[in-house]
Amino acid sequence: MNDIETRISEHPFFRSMASAHLGLVTKSARAAEFETDQIIFRENEPADRFFLIESGRVALGWHTPEGKLVLVQTLGPGEVIGWSWLFPPFTWHFQARATEPTRTVVLDGGHLLVAAEENPEFGYDLMRRIAQMVINRLQASRRSRVVV
Repeated sequence: MNDIETRISEHPFFRSMASAHLGLVTKSARAAEFETDQIIFRENEPADRFFLIESGRVALGWHTPEGKLVLVQTLGPGEVIGWSWLFPPFTWHFQARATEPTRTVVLDGGHLLVAAEENPEFGYDLMRRIAQMVINRLQASRRSRVVV
């Protein structure tokens, strides 16, 4: 197993996934680092990536029509960001910004989507994991606060 495969298999989001399915995940995976205040992705831009946070912190939020940022959640090691690649119109619904130096593994959303469609067992497992993440985000959004 190479470094990126190990990092993915040890990440909590994928930790209990079958090894055959992990092989599908690791194709086209790469490492990425973000500096403090660096925007990882912006609302309404094309969504094509899925991020496994290994270290650091990421603020996830959205902008009101007046331009104020609503902080939904701050995420850290062991968490993931990015599920908008799964559903049309394949654009980000939130903005993600590193609030401190952040290390991630980036997965290609298009590749994951094709692999899920071609392998229903993998697709079900992936969707179950993502659905749990979406539920957690919805619950967190109920506690959102406006920041400037």
